[in-house]
Amino acid sequence: MKGDAIVVEKHHVRAAQGVVALLRSLLDGGGRFTLTIAGESGSGKSETAQAVAEELRSAGVAAVIFQQDDYFVYPPKSNDRERRKDIAWVGPQEVHLDLLDSHLGAFLNGADTVTKPLVSYIDDSIGEEYLTFDDARVAIAEGTYTTLLENASARAFIDRTYLQTRAHREKRQRDASELDAFIDRVLAIEHEEIASHKARASIIVDEHYDASAARP
Repeated sequence: MKGDAIVVEKHHVRAAQGVVALLRSLLDGGGRFTLTIAGESGSGKSETAQAVAEELRSAGVAAVIFQQDDYFVYPPKSNDRERRKDIAWVGPQEVHLDLLDSHLGAFLNGADTVTKPLVSYIDDSIGEEYLTFDDARVAIAEGTYTTLLENASARAFIDRTYLQTRAHREKRQRDASELDAFIDRVLAIEHEEIASHKARASIIVDEHYDASAARP
């Protein structure tokens, strides 16, 4: 998403190193694969995805990143207005998950490029961009609901709740409305939905950003 600042810190790097270590067998197997990184708002999904991509590149494996934020039905400020008109709008239905899933599928099936949405936070608009895969072997999809995607070779879940992530949300604050009482209601609804997705994950990143294989 245009206008979104991503600052990778040491704990994100530690999580990425753990995730990549757990994916070693996939890396050694050759071919393309996909990874989703999910979790609640402010849990560090974007930063961890960037850190994973950089960790992979340092190992000679090229990666591309899909941000769920680009696949929302409405751009951010418009989406906030829709939520305030009807809080029942909050949930996976806010996102074109089917389109994102199809783009991961295209990557797995050998596509060279896809035309994807591109959100501009500042302009509150949705355009498009051509994402070229070049020599990428890994596609990373990060976002709150990406654990639901079917075209995922592996799924990582950051196990931190919206209550634990408030400091991060305050630091990355895009707009004062993101931290008002209404948003706390939104995050509580998201928590109930997203918590159930943990069971689908193959990798769990705990509150200290240590990664481990999910228990069967």
